[in-house]
Amino acid sequence: MVQVFVRLLQKSQRFVVFLYNLQIRARMLQNIKQLSKEQLVSFVLSVGQPKFRASQIYSWLWIKHAKSFEDMSDLPLNLRQTLAENFYLHIPRPIVTQQSADGSRKYLLELADKTTVECVGMPSLSKADKLSICVSSQAGCAMRCSFCATGKSGLIRSLTADEIYEQAQYIIDDFGMRASNIVFMGQGEPFTNYRETLRTLRLFNARDGLGIGARHLTVSTCGIIPMIRKFATEPEQFTLAVSLHSAVQKTRDELMPGVKQFKLTQLKEALQDYAEKTGRRPSYEYALIGGVNDTDEEISALCDFTRGTLVHVNFIMLNEIDDSPFKPSTPERAQLFIKRLARVGVEATIRNSRGSDIDAACGQLKQKSVARGKAQG
Repeated sequence: MVQVFVRLLQKSQRFVVFLYNLQIRARMLQNIKQLSKEQLVSFVLSVGQPKFRASQIYSWLWIKHAKSFEDMSDLPLNLRQTLAENFYLHIPRPIVTQQSADGSRKYLLELADKTTVECVGMPSLSKADKLSICVSSQAGCAMRCSFCATGKSGLIRSLTADEIYEQAQYIIDDFGMRASNIVFMGQGEPFTNYRETLRTLRLFNARDGLGIGARHLTVSTCGIIPMIRKFATEPEQFTLAVSLHSAVQKTRDELMPGVKQFKLTQLKEALQDYAEKTGRRPSYEYALIGGVNDTDEEISALCDFTRGTLVHVNFIMLNEIDDSPFKPSTPERAQLFIKRLARVGVEATIRNSRGSDIDAACGQLKQKSVARGKAQG
C-alpha cells in the first residue's frame, strides 16, 4: 500500500511539473533572468512602476537569489503579481550530490525543461576560505574528445547565462562560503556558446553579481580559433585556457576530432595574438595519456610548439572513464615533460586532480551520476 501511495505521489508531482511547463508555454512566459538591467527598466516603466523597482528586482535575482517572486518582499504586491503573470523564475533542482574524500562535491542539477547538468565545488586543501567552482556551459558536448566522458553522449543543448550562473550560486549556498575562482571546465565547449558564456562571466565579475575578479574567472576551450580571437578583444581581463593534449597534429586530431578543422599552426598564431592584445598569458591544458601523447616525439613536438611564446602548460594525469582504452601516464614521464619545457623557457606545472573518486575530475562529468539520479528518482 505504501509503495502504491509513493508511486501515485511521484506521478502527481510529475503531473504538476508538466502543468507548470505547459502553463509557461501556453502563456509564453519569459525567463526573467534573461532580461538585462535595461530591459528590466523598460518593463517596470511599461507597467507604471518607478524606475528604481528594476534595481530592486535585479538585486533579488542576482544577489539575494530569490527563489520565487513572492520572496521579493520589498516589492509591492501588485508588481509581484505582474511579474508572475509575465515571467517565470526557476531555480535548478538537485538530483544527486556526491562528496569526495578530498572534500570536493559534485552536483547533478535539473533545469526547468528537465535537462540535467553537472558542476563541482572544490574547497582549498590549504586555505579555509578558498572555494573553486567548475561550471558547465552546455548539457553534453559536441567536441567528441575520445578521452572525455561528456562527449560520448553528444550535445543536448547550450545553457543560458542564468543556468550557468545558478550552478555557481547553488554551490556557494551549499558550502556557505564565497567563491574565490570559477572555471568553465565542466560539460560543453564554452566558445560554441559564446554569448551566454560571456554574459555569465560578466555576471560573475559584476559587483551586483558574485563580484569575483576577472583574473579569477577562467574559460577553457578546445581551441575554437575565431572565438579565441574575439575573446582577445573583450575589455575584461578574463583568463584563457586551451585544451591542447598534443602538439602533433595527427595525435591531436585523433584525440580531439571536434576541432580538427583548426590546425595547430593557426592555434599558435591565435594564442600569440591573444597574448599581444591582452598582455595576459594563456595556458595549455594537457592530459597525459600513457603511450599516446607522452612519448619522446610528443615531448619534442610540445617543446617546439611552445618555444618563444608567452604560455603556461598545465599537465594532469588522465582521469580514467568507463569503456575507454586510455590509461594515465606515469609521474616520471610528467616530470620529464616539465624538465624539457624548462630548457626552452616554458613554465609548466602538474595539476592535482580533484574528485576522481566520485567521477568529478576533468573529463569525467556526466558519466555515472545520471544513472544514479534515475535510480533515485
